[in-house]
Amino acid sequence: MQKHYRNIGLQNILLITKEFPEEAPGGRELLNKLNLKVLENIFGPNLKTFFLPKTNVRTYLGMFNAFRGHIDGININSIQSCMTIIKEKKIDLVFVDGSNLGTIVKVGKNLYPNVKFITFFHNAEYYFFKGLWKKNLSLKAFFLMGISYLVEKNAVSWSDRIIALNQRDALDIQILYGCKNVAIYPMSLEDKLGTLQPLLSPQQHDEYALFVGGFFYANYHGIRWFVKEVVPLINIKIIIVGRGFESVRSELEIQDQVTVVGSVDDLSQYYLNAKFVVAPIFDGSGMKTKTAEALMYGKKIIGTDEAFTGYEKHIAEVGWLCNSPKEFAIAIEEATKSIESYFDPLLREIYCTNYSIEAAEKKMLKILSQDT
Repeated sequence: MQKHYRNIGLQNILLITKEFPEEAPGGRELLNKLNLKVLENIFGPNLKTFFLPKTNVRTYLGMFNAFRGHIDGININSIQSCMTIIKEKKIDLVFVDGSNLGTIVKVGKNLYPNVKFITFFHNAEYYFFKGLWKKNLSLKAFFLMGISYLVEKNAVSWSDRIIALNQRDALDIQILYGCKNVAIYPMSLEDKLGTLQPLLSPQQHDEYALFVGGFFYANYHGIRWFVKEVVPLINIKIIIVGRGFESVRSELEIQDQVTVVGSVDDLSQYYLNAKFVVAPIFDGSGMKTKTAEALMYGKKIIGTDEAFTGYEKHIAEVGWLCNSPKEFAIAIEEATKSIESYFDPLLREIYCTNYSIEAAEKKMLKILSQDT
């Protein structure tokens, strides 16, 4: 697709993003990597990158600087480095990968008003941390909620275009910050199925439903609710896979009913052998990576409104929408009886058409075209 980028009036683009490990541990990092790959595929060597180091606020001085927008690797040195790249490399457009980086947008747009700035919202971070604060009333969550508002306000005020993952987030951004120019760029994932052969029947005797997700508040509260309220009503084993969940194994495991695997190096075999996927998520923002991941493996999904946010047009084909224990129990019974093949090519096609890297490139190119 590189041959098309000059047609949209752009020569050089700078991506500002966070450092991430080679093996991305969570949905946010996966999306960081995907944005990098998509822009590399479009712009090739004309894409410049600046990676912000991972930092944590640990001191009073750090807290003071955070209220100046110096978070997640943003400081005087990193800001200066970005401004130097913009000037020396004759950057036409800066793609800022995260609404938490709004301070760079403000500085950059003031110094280089003719350069276009696009900010990508992984979440409406203010609402994300507001949800976390409401769950545990922690001072840290309240602090992060306030910081998020300040940096996101800068991002919205100084960007030429805002990108959100779904219509819900776009509306939240518009209401909170008075932003009118929001593009929708749905969650996409690099294909992990590859040459693996999907299963039409399980490779083990015991059928199971799969829950996948890293150990953070929305996943933890959701699956804890599910184990307490839904598991007593169903007759299929549940397997929980996700980084950090081994820390609550003793709380969640139920003999012959719930198994907590925790961290794994490769999710593919757990997906391939699962009869279907459950997604009891009630809080959060953005789009759920694991919903797209389940589609990638051709798996039916039984999930909540939150789990299907951004995927609404596909719910009828993808699975069952549930928000109460009774609804989950009925849907799981129906799924257990009705699902015969462990791989649904229709679901795989939904992923390929809407949430693959190829689909993301087309959507990104369209958004960039609208900004030139």
